[in-house]
Amino acid sequence: MMSITPLRDETLQKKNGTTPIVHPVPVRTAASAPSHAHTTMEQALDKGLKAAQSRFTGGLSPIALATAYADWALHLSSAPGKQLELVEKAGKKTWRLENYATHCARSPSTTKTCITPLPQDKRFRGDSWQKWPFNVISQAFLLNQQWWHNATTNVEGVTQQHENVVEFTARQILDIFSPSNYALTNPDVQAQTLSQGGMNLFRGWQNFVEDVSRANTGKKPAGLDNFEVGRNLATAPGKVVYRNRLIELIQYAPTTDKVHPEPILIVPAWIMKYYILDLSEQNSLVRYLTAQGFTVFMISWKNPDAEDRDLGMDDYLSLGIMDALDAVDTITDGQKIHAMGYCIGGTLLSIAAAAMARDKDERLKSLTFLATQTDFTEAGELMLFINDSQLTYLEDMMWDKGYLSTNQMAGAFQLLRSNDLIWSRVVHDYLMGERTPMIDLMAWNADATRMPYRMHSEYLRQLFLNNDLAEGRYQVGHRPIAISDIRAPVFLVGTERDHVAPWHSVFKFNLLSDTDVTFLLTSGGHNAGIISEPGHPRRHYRINTKTKDAPHKDADRWMAETNAVDGSWWPALAEWLADKSGKPVAPPMLGAPTKGYAPVCDAPGTYVFQE
Repeated sequence: MMSITPLRDETLQKKNGTTPIVHPVPVRTAASAPSHAHTTMEQALDKGLKAAQSRFTGGLSPIALATAYADWALHLSSAPGKQLELVEKAGKKTWRLENYATHCARSPSTTKTCITPLPQDKRFRGDSWQKWPFNVISQAFLLNQQWWHNATTNVEGVTQQHENVVEFTARQILDIFSPSNYALTNPDVQAQTLSQGGMNLFRGWQNFVEDVSRANTGKKPAGLDNFEVGRNLATAPGKVVYRNRLIELIQYAPTTDKVHPEPILIVPAWIMKYYILDLSEQNSLVRYLTAQGFTVFMISWKNPDAEDRDLGMDDYLSLGIMDALDAVDTITDGQKIHAMGYCIGGTLLSIAAAAMARDKDERLKSLTFLATQTDFTEAGELMLFINDSQLTYLEDMMWDKGYLSTNQMAGAFQLLRSNDLIWSRVVHDYLMGERTPMIDLMAWNADATRMPYRMHSEYLRQLFLNNDLAEGRYQVGHRPIAISDIRAPVFLVGTERDHVAPWHSVFKFNLLSDTDVTFLLTSGGHNAGIISEPGHPRRHYRINTKTKDAPHKDADRWMAETNAVDGSWWPALAEWLADKSGKPVAPPMLGAPTKGYAPVCDAPGTYVFQE
């Protein structure tokens, strides 16, 4: 991997006007050459076969899945005690259901349900589900679901990951057969059909045909035409002040007469377009921060294609964060920088900050991490897809094209929340015959990106699989880095219902750091929890600061001892940043033409339009 130390010399060259704005690709040593360059004919045959196979498996390794089920089935078959327990549970559940059905026939209004859905399960909450026969149908399904959970968990000897895979897969299969998904067993659909004379099903069929047609022809989802980047999305005014083969750096125009001298550099994730942080005018974090008197810079990542297959984590570090830091440092005349990272952009920022701390580079004034993981031991259900077998299969699938496609990325995340993102839509759009109005966040979510072959493989193996960053093995410039070297104060944000970066996992930064950490836990999920502008209804957050010398509290105790505050968390962030900043001064100009950073074009730039 490349050292980041020589980049300080590049900064000096830029200031003297001797280095062009567009950098060449970093030179790699033979030891770090991409593996596909040395692929033999036999290896290419294996990889090509798996790549072809993956088109029918959705990118899931059948061997990895078979291994998990074999582990579970073999251990269950040799556990007569567990088998007897399951037989007993089946008998008890059958008796409870029969007893419940009998009481419902006599006095349905006073009969207590025999099982309650989980808090996040909203499928059977309506009053119509409490009437016969739908109450019995839903109760039978929930009891069956609970039995399968018992059958796939707590089987002695099964590895934890294999148990998680089997339990998750069983849940996905059962969700297909949920009575809420079918017109004959969903009372709400039946009521809609009777009241509309079946027109809901007719409209639903039209919706289905339209969606299939759009998917097959590559057209955008219905309603997306109402949103356009540069027109009503990503409209904060500014200039692209730097561009290389991987990023465009946007400097936003000031909206106040004076600004804090320290600029903010935002590093978004490259699994998404940057403008989630600059959505519509009313919920743009960029606009909010500039209104609070900050100079804001934003990285806009290129959407990679087959030509970018060999871009790795070191390229994202050097061409991404370090080049952006050099530009911001030059444009603001050496002011220290508030760096902010979102999701894996925050993970990369933590790597850069640790490397800079190791190398005595003191340009960072503070660090803000939004839904960012640095320890991946509890990375949620994404870990279901992380083992050597699955990653090898994924690498072979990417090897064929040189990147991970957008539909494969979207499919993986939809599986994690299939009830909310798949089956609820099937019911709403195809059975009820309605369309959910497109909103800015949904439009952004449909604007997907690709992942380069090399980078995605390195990211999954080094961070998710091996947890190298948390355990001190991650190397920058051929030397390991440690999060504990970071001394800049940290503002750390987690979201309560995050299925991508669970807040307990985000909280683990406290175990790795040796600096003051202000942890804020906000309501909402991975995206909606971050986009929480003032005035947004039904929002709350918790916030507390741990000094570097304070004893550690586990995540659940922290939550229990920290009171909730109603409203948006953005003002808390702005107040924290202002407290770490100097007195306001005149804003800097957009770019620095005499120092090699002449504005290239207007925001939102060109990379954001790449599909």
